[in-house]
Amino acid sequence: MKLPFLLAALPDPYVACGASTNGTQVRRIVTDSRDAGPGAVFVAVNHRGYARDGHDFVADAISRGVSVVVAERVVPAPETVVVITVPSTARALAWMSAAVEGFPASKLALIGITGTDGKTTTGVMTHAILDRAGMVPGLVTTVASGVGRLISPNPAHTTTPSAPEIQAVLGATITAGGTSAVIEATSHGIDQGRVDGCEFDVAVVTRVTHDHLDYHGTFEAYLEAKAGLIDRMAPTGTTPKQRGVAKQTILNANDPSTALLADRAARVGSGVITFGLQGAAGKPMVLGDATRNHGWGTTTQIVSPWGSGTLEVALPGHFNALNALAAVAASCSVGAPFAQALEGIATVARVPGRMERVDRGQPFDVVVDFAHTPDSLEQALRTVRARTKGRVIVVFGCAGERDRLKRPAMGTVAATLGDVVVLTDEDPRFEDRLAILREIADGAIHAGSIEGSGHYIVPDRHEAIHFATEIARPGDVVLLAGKGHETSIIGAVDGRPSTITWNEFEAASSALAALGWNG
Repeated sequence: MKLPFLLAALPDPYVACGASTNGTQVRRIVTDSRDAGPGAVFVAVNHRGYARDGHDFVADAISRGVSVVVAERVVPAPETVVVITVPSTARALAWMSAAVEGFPASKLALIGITGTDGKTTTGVMTHAILDRAGMVPGLVTTVASGVGRLISPNPAHTTTPSAPEIQAVLGATITAGGTSAVIEATSHGIDQGRVDGCEFDVAVVTRVTHDHLDYHGTFEAYLEAKAGLIDRMAPTGTTPKQRGVAKQTILNANDPSTALLADRAARVGSGVITFGLQGAAGKPMVLGDATRNHGWGTTTQIVSPWGSGTLEVALPGHFNALNALAAVAASCSVGAPFAQALEGIATVARVPGRMERVDRGQPFDVVVDFAHTPDSLEQALRTVRARTKGRVIVVFGCAGERDRLKRPAMGTVAATLGDVVVLTDEDPRFEDRLAILREIADGAIHAGSIEGSGHYIVPDRHEAIHFATEIARPGDVVLLAGKGHETSIIGAVDGRPSTITWNEFEAASSALAALGWNG
Protein backbone atom coordinates (compact mmCIF):
# COMPACT_ATOMS: atom_id res chain seq x y z
CA MET A 1 0.00 0.00 0.00
CA LYS A 2 1.10 3.60 -0.45
CA LEU A 3 2.11 5.74 2.50
CA PRO A 4 -0.45 8.53 1.79
CA PHE A 5 -3.22 5.97 2.43
CA LEU A 6 -1.90 5.41 5.96
CA LEU A 7 -1.28 9.09 6.59
CA ALA A 8 -4.87 9.87 5.67
CA ALA A 9 -5.95 7.73 8.63
CA LEU A 10 -3.99 9.73 11.22
CA PRO A 11 -6.35 11.42 13.69
CA ASP A 12 -4.02 14.31 14.51
CA PRO A 13 -2.05 16.84 12.43
CA TYR A 14 1.42 15.65 11.41
CA VAL A 15 4.62 16.99 9.89
CA ALA A 16 6.47 15.02 7.19
CA CYS A 17 10.20 15.50 6.61
CA GLY A 18 12.83 13.81 4.49
CA ALA A 19 11.93 11.85 1.39
CA SER A 20 8.68 12.41 -0.49
CA THR A 21 5.68 10.53 0.87
CA ASN A 22 3.90 10.21 -2.48
CA GLY A 23 5.75 7.27 -3.99
CA THR A 24 6.66 5.50 -0.76
CA GLN A 25 5.36 1.94 -0.58
CA VAL A 26 4.63 0.32 2.78
CA ARG A 27 4.43 -3.41 3.47
CA ARG A 28 3.98 -3.51 7.23
CA ILE A 29 4.04 -1.57 10.50
CA VAL A 30 6.43 -2.46 13.32
CA THR A 31 7.15 -1.14 16.82
CA ASP A 32 10.17 -3.35 17.58
CA SER A 33 13.30 -2.33 15.70
CA ARG A 34 14.36 -5.97 15.56
CA ASP A 35 11.38 -6.60 13.26
CA ALA A 36 12.30 -3.70 10.98
CA GLY A 37 13.30 -4.08 7.35
CA PRO A 38 12.79 -2.67 3.86
CA GLY A 39 9.24 -1.48 3.25
CA ALA A 40 8.43 -1.24 6.97
CA VAL A 41 7.08 1.71 8.93
CA PHE A 42 8.73 1.95 12.35
CA VAL A 43 6.51 3.58 14.97
CA ALA A 44 8.48 4.84 17.98
CA VAL A 45 5.97 4.17 20.72
CA ASN A 46 6.60 5.61 24.15
CA HIS A 47 4.32 5.07 27.15
CA ARG A 48 4.75 6.47 30.64
CA GLY A 49 5.96 3.85 33.04
CA TYR A 50 7.68 1.86 30.31
CA ALA A 51 11.35 1.03 30.74
CA ARG A 52 12.04 1.54 27.02
CA ASP A 53 11.32 4.44 24.68
CA GLY A 54 10.86 3.53 21.03
CA HIS A 55 12.68 6.71 20.00
CA ASP A 56 15.90 5.19 21.34
CA PHE A 57 15.69 2.52 18.65
CA VAL A 58 15.03 4.67 15.59
CA ALA A 59 18.66 4.45 14.45
CA ASP A 60 18.58 0.66 14.74
CA ALA A 61 15.35 0.49 12.72
CA ILE A 62 16.86 2.70 10.01
CA SER A 63 19.99 0.54 9.89
CA ARG A 64 17.74 -2.43 9.16
CA GLY A 65 16.23 -0.71 6.15
CA VAL A 66 12.96 0.98 7.21
CA SER A 67 11.77 3.65 4.82
CA VAL A 68 9.38 5.46 7.20
CA VAL A 69 9.66 6.48 10.85
CA VAL A 70 6.74 7.81 12.93
CA ALA A 71 7.89 9.70 16.01
CA GLU A 72 6.74 12.26 18.58
CA ARG A 73 9.86 14.40 18.26
CA VAL A 74 12.53 15.17 15.71
CA VAL A 75 14.89 12.24 15.24
CA PRO A 76 18.08 12.03 13.18
CA ALA A 77 17.49 10.29 9.85
CA PRO A 78 19.01 10.29 6.36
CA GLU A 79 17.13 12.20 3.66
CA THR A 80 16.08 8.92 2.08
CA VAL A 81 13.86 8.14 5.07
CA VAL A 82 10.43 9.72 5.61
CA VAL A 83 10.01 10.99 9.18
CA ILE A 84 6.42 11.66 10.28
CA THR A 85 6.12 13.66 13.51
CA VAL A 86 2.82 13.28 15.40
CA PRO A 87 1.50 14.29 18.85
CA SER A 88 0.98 10.66 19.87
CA THR A 89 2.66 7.69 18.25
CA ALA A 90 0.31 5.35 20.14
CA ARG A 91 -2.75 6.93 18.51
CA ALA A 92 -0.99 6.97 15.14
CA LEU A 93 -0.16 3.28 15.48
CA ALA A 94 -3.76 2.37 16.27
CA TRP A 95 -5.27 4.30 13.37
CA MET A 96 -2.68 3.18 10.83
CA SER A 97 -3.23 -0.41 11.96
CA ALA A 98 -6.97 0.06 11.47
CA ALA A 99 -6.32 1.41 7.97
CA VAL A 100 -4.18 -1.62 7.10
CA GLU A 101 -7.11 -3.90 8.01
CA GLY A 102 -9.68 -1.74 6.20
CA PHE A 103 -11.16 -0.14 9.32
CA PRO A 104 -12.90 -3.36 10.43
CA ALA A 105 -14.53 -1.83 13.55
CA SER A 106 -16.79 0.20 11.27
CA LYS A 107 -18.24 -3.02 9.87
CA LEU A 108 -18.82 -4.86 13.16
CA ALA A 109 -21.14 -4.64 16.14
CA LEU A 110 -18.33 -3.95 18.60
CA ILE A 111 -18.55 -4.61 22.35
CA GLY A 112 -15.89 -3.32 24.73
CA ILE A 113 -15.62 -4.62 28.30
CA THR A 114 -13.71 -2.92 31.11
CA GLY A 115 -13.73 -2.87 34.92
CA THR A 116 -11.36 -3.96 37.67
CA ASP A 117 -12.54 -7.56 37.84
CA GLY A 118 -14.77 -9.80 35.74
CA LYS A 119 -13.67 -8.49 32.35
CA THR A 120 -12.32 -11.75 30.98
CA THR A 121 -15.17 -13.94 32.17
CA THR A 122 -17.77 -11.46 30.91
CA GLY A 123 -15.94 -11.34 27.58
CA VAL A 124 -15.84 -15.11 27.23
CA MET A 125 -19.55 -15.35 28.12
CA THR A 126 -20.47 -12.60 25.65
CA HIS A 127 -18.48 -14.30 22.92
CA ALA A 128 -20.23 -17.60 23.67
CA ILE A 129 -23.65 -15.96 23.29
CA LEU A 130 -22.74 -14.27 20.00
CA ASP A 131 -21.32 -17.54 18.71
CA ARG A 132 -24.52 -19.34 19.70
CA ALA A 133 -26.43 -16.69 17.77
CA GLY A 134 -24.38 -17.42 14.63
CA MET A 135 -22.65 -14.05 14.57
CA VAL A 136 -19.11 -15.53 14.12
CA PRO A 137 -17.68 -13.15 16.73
CA GLY A 138 -14.12 -11.98 17.13
CA LEU A 139 -12.65 -12.15 20.63
CA VAL A 140 -9.77 -10.30 22.31
CA THR A 141 -9.29 -11.04 26.03
CA THR A 142 -6.57 -11.49 28.60
CA VAL A 143 -6.60 -15.27 28.19
CA ALA A 144 -7.30 -15.78 24.48
CA SER A 145 -8.04 -14.21 21.11
CA GLY A 146 -9.48 -15.39 17.82
CA VAL A 147 -12.56 -15.61 15.65
CA GLY A 148 -15.61 -17.84 16.06
CA ARG A 149 -14.49 -21.13 17.58
CA LEU A 150 -10.87 -20.75 16.44
CA ILE A 151 -9.57 -19.26 19.69
CA SER A 152 -5.89 -19.32 20.71
CA PRO A 153 -4.39 -18.70 24.17
CA ASN A 154 -2.71 -15.38 24.83
CA PRO A 155 0.85 -16.21 25.95
CA ALA A 156 1.78 -12.62 26.78
CA HIS A 157 2.00 -11.28 30.35
CA THR A 158 -0.34 -8.44 29.34
CA THR A 159 -4.05 -7.94 29.07
CA THR A 160 -5.23 -5.78 26.17
CA PRO A 161 -2.91 -6.64 23.25
CA SER A 162 -1.26 -4.08 20.99
CA ALA A 163 -3.30 -2.08 18.50
CA PRO A 164 -1.98 -4.05 15.48
CA GLU A 165 -2.99 -7.32 17.16
CA ILE A 166 -6.48 -6.03 17.97
CA GLN A 167 -7.04 -4.73 14.45
CA ALA A 168 -5.75 -8.01 12.99
CA VAL A 169 -8.38 -9.95 14.95
CA LEU A 170 -11.11 -7.56 13.82
CA GLY A 171 -9.91 -7.85 10.23
CA ALA A 172 -9.90 -11.65 10.47
CA THR A 173 -13.45 -11.48 11.85
CA ILE A 174 -14.62 -9.66 8.72
CA THR A 175 -12.79 -12.14 6.50
CA ALA A 176 -14.50 -15.04 8.30
CA GLY A 177 -17.92 -13.50 7.71
CA GLY A 178 -18.33 -12.31 11.29
CA THR A 179 -20.64 -9.48 12.26
CA SER A 180 -19.56 -8.80 15.85
CA ALA A 181 -16.55 -8.72 18.15
CA VAL A 182 -15.73 -8.47 21.85
CA ILE A 183 -12.68 -6.63 23.18
CA GLU A 184 -11.51 -6.71 26.80
CA ALA A 185 -10.14 -3.22 27.45
CA THR A 186 -7.94 -2.59 30.47
CA SER A 187 -7.21 0.81 31.95
CA HIS A 188 -3.66 0.57 30.59
CA GLY A 189 -4.93 -0.45 27.16
CA ILE A 190 -7.38 2.45 27.03
CA ASP A 191 -4.92 5.01 28.39
CA GLN A 192 -2.20 3.89 25.98
CA GLY A 193 -4.43 4.09 22.93
CA ARG A 194 -4.46 0.38 22.11
CA VAL A 195 -8.22 0.49 21.43
CA ASP A 196 -8.07 3.71 19.43
CA GLY A 197 -9.26 3.21 15.87
CA CYS A 198 -12.30 1.37 17.26
CA GLU A 199 -15.74 2.92 17.56
CA PHE A 200 -17.59 0.80 20.09
CA ASP A 201 -21.33 0.17 19.97
CA VAL A 202 -21.61 -1.23 23.50
CA ALA A 203 -19.43 -0.46 26.52
CA VAL A 204 -19.64 -2.73 29.58
CA VAL A 205 -18.18 -1.71 32.95
CA THR A 206 -18.27 -4.69 35.33
CA ARG A 207 -17.25 -2.81 38.50
CA VAL A 208 -14.45 -0.43 39.41
CA THR A 209 -12.45 -0.98 42.60
CA HIS A 210 -8.90 -0.32 43.83
CA ASP A 211 -6.15 -1.32 41.37
CA HIS A 212 -3.22 -0.05 39.27
CA LEU A 213 -2.64 3.09 41.33
CA ASP A 214 1.09 2.59 40.72
CA TYR A 215 0.38 3.57 37.10
CA HIS A 216 -2.59 5.95 37.35
CA GLY A 217 -1.62 7.66 40.60
CA THR A 218 -5.12 8.16 41.99
CA PHE A 219 -8.41 6.29 41.94
CA GLU A 220 -9.96 9.23 40.10
CA ALA A 221 -7.39 8.93 37.30
CA TYR A 222 -7.95 5.17 37.19
CA LEU A 223 -11.71 5.67 36.87
CA GLU A 224 -11.13 8.30 34.18
CA ALA A 225 -9.18 5.73 32.16
CA LYS A 226 -12.02 3.24 32.48
CA ALA A 227 -14.50 5.91 31.37
CA GLY A 228 -12.36 6.32 28.26
CA LEU A 229 -14.02 3.20 26.87
CA ILE A 230 -17.38 5.00 26.92
CA ASP A 231 -15.79 7.98 25.17
CA ARG A 232 -14.80 5.65 22.36
CA MET A 233 -18.44 5.07 21.48
CA ALA A 234 -18.50 8.57 19.99
CA PRO A 235 -18.48 8.60 16.17
CA THR A 236 -14.93 8.90 14.86
CA GLY A 237 -15.89 10.99 11.84
CA THR A 238 -13.41 8.97 9.78
CA THR A 239 -15.23 5.72 9.11
CA PRO A 240 -19.01 5.74 9.75
CA LYS A 241 -20.47 2.62 11.34
CA GLN A 242 -22.29 0.38 8.89
CA ARG A 243 -24.43 -1.71 11.23
CA GLY A 244 -26.72 0.85 12.84
CA VAL A 245 -26.55 -0.61 16.35
CA ALA A 246 -27.97 1.70 19.04
CA LYS A 247 -25.23 2.73 21.47
CA GLN A 248 -25.60 1.25 24.95
CA THR A 249 -23.55 1.45 28.13
CA ILE A 250 -23.96 -1.54 30.46
CA LEU A 251 -23.34 -0.65 34.12
CA ASN A 252 -23.38 -2.48 37.45
CA ALA A 253 -26.25 -1.04 39.51
CA ASN A 254 -24.28 -1.47 42.75
CA ASP A 255 -21.05 0.14 41.57
CA PRO A 256 -20.53 3.55 43.27
CA SER A 257 -19.12 4.83 39.96
CA THR A 258 -22.28 4.11 38.00
CA ALA A 259 -23.77 7.62 38.28
CA LEU A 260 -20.59 9.22 36.96
CA LEU A 261 -20.29 6.67 34.15
CA ALA A 262 -23.95 7.10 33.20
CA ASP A 263 -23.35 10.82 32.83
CA ARG A 264 -20.36 10.06 30.62
CA ALA A 265 -22.57 7.81 28.49
CA ALA A 266 -25.12 10.59 28.03
CA ARG A 267 -22.39 12.85 26.66
CA VAL A 268 -21.75 10.48 23.75
CA GLY A 269 -25.42 9.82 23.11
CA SER A 270 -25.43 6.33 24.60
CA GLY A 271 -28.33 4.71 26.40
CA VAL A 272 -27.71 3.11 29.79
CA ILE A 273 -28.70 -0.40 30.86
CA THR A 274 -28.04 -1.37 34.47
CA PHE A 275 -27.70 -4.92 35.75
CA GLY A 276 -27.76 -6.37 39.23
CA LEU A 277 -28.98 -9.05 41.58
CA GLN A 278 -31.89 -8.93 44.00
CA GLY A 279 -31.35 -6.11 46.49
CA ALA A 280 -29.26 -4.02 44.10
CA ALA A 281 -29.54 -0.24 44.22
CA GLY A 282 -32.29 1.30 42.13
CA LYS A 283 -34.18 -0.89 39.69
CA PRO A 284 -31.73 -2.73 37.44
CA MET A 285 -33.08 -3.22 33.92
CA VAL A 286 -31.42 -6.64 33.82
CA LEU A 287 -32.20 -8.24 37.16
CA GLY A 288 -31.31 -11.59 38.63
CA ASP A 289 -33.00 -12.87 41.77
CA ALA A 290 -31.12 -14.38 44.71
CA THR A 291 -28.49 -16.78 43.38
CA ARG A 292 -28.65 -20.48 44.18
CA ASN A 293 -25.66 -22.80 44.25
CA HIS A 294 -25.78 -26.06 42.34
CA GLY A 295 -22.49 -27.81 43.02
CA TRP A 296 -19.83 -25.46 41.70
CA GLY A 297 -22.33 -23.64 39.49
CA THR A 298 -24.82 -20.84 40.07
CA THR A 299 -28.45 -20.34 39.05
CA THR A 300 -30.56 -17.18 38.98
CA GLN A 301 -33.87 -16.14 37.45
CA ILE A 302 -33.33 -13.26 35.05
CA VAL A 303 -35.79 -10.55 34.06
CA SER A 304 -34.72 -8.27 31.19
CA PRO A 305 -36.08 -6.04 28.41
CA TRP A 306 -35.59 -8.98 26.03
CA GLY A 307 -37.26 -11.71 28.08
CA SER A 308 -37.22 -13.71 31.31
CA GLY A 309 -35.90 -17.15 32.16
CA THR A 310 -33.48 -19.29 34.13
CA LEU A 311 -29.82 -18.37 33.85
CA GLU A 312 -27.61 -21.41 34.45
CA VAL A 313 -24.00 -20.43 35.08
CA ALA A 314 -21.48 -23.26 35.34
CA LEU A 315 -19.09 -21.06 37.31
CA PRO A 316 -19.46 -20.40 41.06
CA GLY A 317 -20.16 -17.16 42.86
CA HIS A 318 -22.65 -14.33 42.70
CA PHE A 319 -20.00 -12.27 40.90
CA ASN A 320 -20.13 -14.76 38.02
CA ALA A 321 -23.91 -14.42 37.99
CA LEU A 322 -23.33 -10.66 37.63
CA ASN A 323 -20.84 -11.29 34.83
CA ALA A 324 -23.47 -13.41 33.09
CA LEU A 325 -26.13 -10.68 33.45
CA ALA A 326 -23.73 -8.15 31.89
CA ALA A 327 -22.96 -10.57 29.04
CA VAL A 328 -26.66 -11.08 28.33
CA ALA A 329 -27.26 -7.31 28.29
CA ALA A 330 -24.32 -6.66 25.96
CA SER A 331 -25.18 -9.47 23.56
CA CYS A 332 -28.87 -8.71 23.32
CA SER A 333 -28.00 -5.04 22.76
CA VAL A 334 -26.30 -5.99 19.48
CA GLY A 335 -29.07 -8.32 18.33
CA ALA A 336 -28.52 -11.72 19.93
CA PRO A 337 -31.88 -13.42 20.70
CA PHE A 338 -32.60 -13.77 24.42
CA ALA A 339 -33.15 -17.55 24.25
CA GLN A 340 -29.75 -18.01 22.63
CA ALA A 341 -28.23 -15.75 25.26
CA LEU A 342 -29.32 -18.19 27.98
CA GLU A 343 -28.06 -21.13 25.89
CA GLY A 344 -24.74 -19.43 25.25
CA ILE A 345 -24.09 -18.77 28.95
CA ALA A 346 -24.78 -22.43 29.72
CA THR A 347 -22.02 -23.52 27.30
CA VAL A 348 -19.27 -21.74 29.27
CA ALA A 349 -18.02 -24.62 31.38
CA ARG A 350 -14.70 -23.00 32.30
CA VAL A 351 -12.60 -19.90 31.84
CA PRO A 352 -8.86 -20.58 32.24
CA GLY A 353 -7.62 -19.38 35.59
CA ARG A 354 -11.02 -18.11 36.70
CA MET A 355 -12.44 -20.19 39.60
CA GLU A 356 -11.01 -23.22 37.81
CA ARG A 357 -11.09 -26.46 39.80
CA VAL A 358 -8.19 -28.90 39.80
CA ASP A 359 -9.64 -32.37 40.40
CA ARG A 360 -7.29 -35.35 40.64
CA GLY A 361 -9.53 -37.37 42.95
CA GLN A 362 -8.25 -35.72 46.14
CA PRO A 363 -10.66 -35.40 49.10
CA PHE A 364 -10.39 -31.61 49.14
CA ASP A 365 -10.94 -28.96 46.49
CA VAL A 366 -8.23 -26.98 44.74
CA VAL A 367 -9.27 -23.85 42.86
CA VAL A 368 -7.16 -21.61 40.61
CA ASP A 369 -8.28 -18.00 40.30
CA PHE A 370 -6.81 -14.75 38.98
CA ALA A 371 -7.99 -12.74 42.00
CA HIS A 372 -5.28 -10.13 42.51
CA THR A 373 -7.08 -7.20 44.13
CA PRO A 374 -8.59 -6.88 47.62
CA ASP A 375 -12.12 -6.93 46.19
CA SER A 376 -11.64 -9.91 43.88
CA LEU A 377 -9.83 -11.88 46.59
CA GLU A 378 -12.71 -11.21 48.97
CA GLN A 379 -15.23 -12.38 46.37
CA ALA A 380 -13.24 -15.54 45.66
CA LEU A 381 -12.83 -16.38 49.35
CA ARG A 382 -16.52 -15.86 50.07
CA THR A 383 -17.39 -18.09 47.13
CA VAL A 384 -15.23 -21.02 48.19
CA ARG A 385 -16.26 -20.57 51.84
CA ALA A 386 -19.89 -21.11 50.81
CA ARG A 387 -18.94 -24.41 49.22
CA THR A 388 -17.06 -26.11 52.03
CA LYS A 389 -17.61 -27.17 55.61
CA GLY A 390 -13.87 -27.48 56.08
CA ARG A 391 -11.07 -24.93 56.16
CA VAL A 392 -10.17 -22.41 53.48
CA ILE A 393 -6.44 -22.33 52.70
CA VAL A 394 -5.44 -19.42 50.46
CA VAL A 395 -2.15 -19.10 48.58
CA PHE A 396 -1.29 -15.74 47.01
CA GLY A 397 1.17 -12.88 46.70
CA CYS A 398 1.37 -9.41 45.18
CA ALA A 399 3.29 -8.15 42.18
CA GLY A 400 6.51 -6.24 42.60
CA GLU A 401 6.84 -2.70 41.23
CA ARG A 402 3.07 -2.41 41.26
CA ASP A 403 0.40 -0.95 43.55
CA ARG A 404 1.86 -1.28 47.06
CA LEU A 405 -1.19 0.06 48.86
CA LYS A 406 -3.18 -3.08 48.16
CA ARG A 407 -0.64 -5.43 49.76
CA PRO A 408 -1.65 -5.06 53.43
CA ALA A 409 -5.30 -4.77 52.37
CA MET A 410 -5.09 -8.17 50.69
CA GLY A 411 -3.37 -9.63 53.73
CA THR A 412 -6.23 -8.40 55.91
CA VAL A 413 -8.86 -9.84 53.57
CA ALA A 414 -7.09 -13.20 53.40
CA ALA A 415 -6.63 -13.52 57.16
CA THR A 416 -10.21 -12.43 57.85
CA LEU A 417 -11.90 -14.77 55.38
CA GLY A 418 -9.40 -17.62 55.20
CA ASP A 419 -8.31 -20.09 57.86
CA VAL A 420 -4.73 -20.55 56.67
CA VAL A 421 -2.84 -18.00 54.55
CA VAL A 422 0.25 -18.97 52.55
CA LEU A 423 2.11 -15.94 51.18
CA THR A 424 4.25 -16.52 48.11
CA ASP A 425 5.67 -14.95 44.96
CA GLU A 426 3.43 -13.52 42.28
CA ASP A 427 5.79 -11.47 40.09
CA PRO A 428 8.40 -9.88 42.36
CA ARG A 429 10.32 -8.29 39.47
CA PHE A 430 13.23 -6.24 40.91
CA GLU A 431 11.73 -5.82 44.38
CA ASP A 432 12.87 -7.82 47.38
CA ARG A 433 10.49 -10.78 47.36
CA LEU A 434 10.51 -11.11 51.16
CA ALA A 435 9.82 -7.40 51.63
CA ILE A 436 6.70 -7.74 49.45
CA LEU A 437 5.46 -10.69 51.47
CA ARG A 438 6.16 -8.90 54.76
CA GLU A 439 4.00 -5.98 53.62
CA ILE A 440 1.15 -8.40 52.90
CA ALA A 441 1.78 -10.13 56.23
CA ASP A 442 1.41 -6.80 58.03
CA GLY A 443 -2.21 -6.75 56.91
CA ALA A 444 -2.73 -10.33 58.04
CA ILE A 445 -1.23 -9.54 61.46
CA HIS A 446 -3.52 -6.52 61.73
CA ALA A 447 -6.43 -8.96 61.34
CA GLY A 448 -5.12 -11.07 64.22
CA SER A 449 -3.16 -13.70 62.28
CA ILE A 450 -0.04 -15.23 63.81
CA GLU A 451 2.86 -16.33 61.62
CA GLY A 452 3.42 -20.07 61.85
CA SER A 453 -0.22 -20.90 62.52
CA GLY A 454 -2.49 -18.38 60.82
CA HIS A 455 -0.13 -17.41 58.02
CA TYR A 456 3.10 -18.70 56.50
CA ILE A 457 5.67 -17.09 54.24
CA VAL A 458 6.87 -19.48 51.51
CA PRO A 459 8.45 -17.38 48.71
CA ASP A 460 8.87 -20.16 46.15
CA ARG A 461 5.45 -20.65 44.55
CA HIS A 462 5.97 -24.34 43.80
CA GLU A 463 6.85 -24.96 47.44
CA ALA A 464 3.92 -22.86 48.63
CA ILE A 465 1.44 -24.88 46.59
CA HIS A 466 2.98 -28.15 47.79
CA PHE A 467 2.78 -26.93 51.37
CA ALA A 468 -0.87 -25.90 51.04
CA THR A 469 -1.94 -29.21 49.51
CA GLU A 470 0.06 -31.18 52.11
CA ILE A 471 -1.74 -29.54 55.03
CA ALA A 472 -5.18 -29.75 53.39
CA ARG A 473 -7.65 -32.11 55.06
CA PRO A 474 -10.71 -33.82 53.60
CA GLY A 475 -13.40 -31.21 52.99
CA ASP A 476 -11.00 -28.25 52.82
CA VAL A 477 -10.61 -25.86 49.90
CA VAL A 478 -7.22 -24.65 48.68
CA LEU A 479 -7.55 -21.39 46.75
CA LEU A 480 -4.58 -20.49 44.56
CA ALA A 481 -5.02 -16.80 43.80
CA GLY A 482 -3.26 -14.19 41.70
CA LYS A 483 -1.67 -16.03 38.78
CA GLY A 484 -4.70 -17.60 37.12
CA HIS A 485 -3.98 -18.17 33.42
CA GLU A 486 -0.59 -16.43 33.37
CA THR A 487 2.27 -18.35 31.79
CA SER A 488 5.25 -16.84 33.59
CA ILE A 489 6.59 -15.53 36.89
CA ILE A 490 8.72 -12.41 36.49
CA GLY A 491 11.58 -11.96 38.93
CA ALA A 492 15.25 -11.09 39.03
CA VAL A 493 18.47 -12.99 39.67
CA ASP A 494 21.71 -11.13 40.48
CA GLY A 495 20.14 -7.86 39.37
CA ARG A 496 19.05 -9.20 36.00
CA PRO A 497 15.51 -9.94 34.81
CA SER A 498 14.54 -13.58 35.19
CA THR A 499 11.34 -15.08 33.84
CA ILE A 500 10.31 -18.65 34.53
CA THR A 501 7.63 -20.52 32.66
CA TRP A 502 4.55 -21.05 34.80
CA ASN A 503 1.25 -22.89 34.70
CA GLU A 504 -0.73 -22.66 37.94
CA PHE A 505 -3.09 -25.49 36.99
CA GLU A 506 -0.18 -27.81 36.20
CA ALA A 507 1.69 -26.75 39.33
CA ALA A 508 -1.34 -27.73 41.41
CA SER A 509 -1.70 -31.01 39.52
CA SER A 510 1.97 -31.77 40.17
CA ALA A 511 1.57 -31.07 43.88
CA LEU A 512 -1.43 -33.38 44.05
CA ALA A 513 0.41 -36.10 42.12
CA ALA A 514 3.25 -35.90 44.64
CA LEU A 515 0.66 -36.73 47.30
CA GLY A 516 -0.54 -39.72 45.30
CA TRP A 517 -3.60 -38.10 43.71
CA ASN A 518 -3.43 -38.82 39.98
CA GLY A 519 -7.12 -39.26 39.15
